[in-house]
Amino acid sequence: MRIAVVNWNNRRFGGTGSYLSSIIPILQSAGHEVALWHEVDRPDTHPVLPKTTEAWSVSALGVDRAVAGLRSWRPDVLYAHGLLDPSVERRALDVAPAVFFAHDYYGTCISGHKTFSKPVVTPCDRRFGWGCLAHYYPRRCGGLSPITLVKEFGRQSERLDLLSRYAAIVTHSSHMQQEYLKHGIEPHKVFNVKYGPGAGESPEAQAGVQKHISQAWRLLFVGRMDRLKGGAELIDALPDVARRLARPVDLIFAGDGPDRAAWQARASSTRESAVSVEFRGWVARAQLDELYARADLLVLPSLWPEPLALVGLEAGRLRLPTVAFDVGGIADWLHHGVNGILAPGNPPTVRGLADAVVAALRDPHTLASLREGAAQASAVFTLDDHFHRLMNVLQTVTGATRCES
Repeated sequence: MRIAVVNWNNRRFGGTGSYLSSIIPILQSAGHEVALWHEVDRPDTHPVLPKTTEAWSVSALGVDRAVAGLRSWRPDVLYAHGLLDPSVERRALDVAPAVFFAHDYYGTCISGHKTFSKPVVTPCDRRFGWGCLAHYYPRRCGGLSPITLVKEFGRQSERLDLLSRYAAIVTHSSHMQQEYLKHGIEPHKVFNVKYGPGAGESPEAQAGVQKHISQAWRLLFVGRMDRLKGGAELIDALPDVARRLARPVDLIFAGDGPDRAAWQARASSTRESAVSVEFRGWVARAQLDELYARADLLVLPSLWPEPLALVGLEAGRLRLPTVAFDVGGIADWLHHGVNGILAPGNPPTVRGLADAVVAALRDPHTLASLREGAAQASAVFTLDDHFHRLMNVLQTVTGATRCES
């Protein structure tokens, strides 16, 4: 099969870039020809995606030549992951049948956050439409610029309209599947093609890892540091956790982002002597696996409705359970009392997060059971399983014979 991957850039940037870096080689190894059609070559601080048979850049060639090149390659299907300009997306969709992977709230939210910030941070379950304009400022769905409001509302409206032209939409959680069904996409066109970490990425996950023994509970946060990721709420919960567990708590932040300085200042102002907070910045894959192996608990305090939150499944490979707010697609893989603890998410609160952390750590038998459950849950979500489910969708769209699940 000739598969043209369509994406806004050609870089390993964000979750979509990481996904494409994994799935492109798998598609090629299975004997498929893969090409890449993209709008821009940025950010140049990130590595390029894996080499493909052909590649076309709209920014380098212009949209007419880029579309002509794609058409001359004669792809059987476009595998799309989001473009910046709806007019460019419209041109690409004229070339071949297309499948869209909804990694986020593409076409269903003005800001893309799907979250109210006022009066308290709360996930939004509204259907996107004109009514969103009335909520945008009072509920602080995004920024304060009216120009941005109008521009983004128009762009997301066009995206939602274009989604009806795709032969299929794949998502990675039942939450995201329901999001697109709610927005009028026909049920037979929306698929939950779940995925997780690649098989065999960590030998330690298969053999089991001896957890580090420490006088303090070791908590871990992994991800981008911005307001809706909940780092401030996690820091605020730590003194209560340390007091209720009667044991010191060490927290490591692995990641970076615009709120890092504010979180560092917040952590420095914590007067609880039994609490220690360390900021590591982004770490390499091997170092991250070591952090997973040494931690007692991953805390995923996202306030916004995460479409999936793959980090929890990655941690599970190293038998590390997760505490998270019950928002978005997290409950697809985080089962309360099995591989972690869910805190109430509507709205997410500091006290609710503290209660969940304490519930996971106060009893050694509970923690041991959660570790076992983390490994088992992670094993269910694999990149190999995702590939087979994806191929069933692509082959159905192109009229080819379905492969076995």
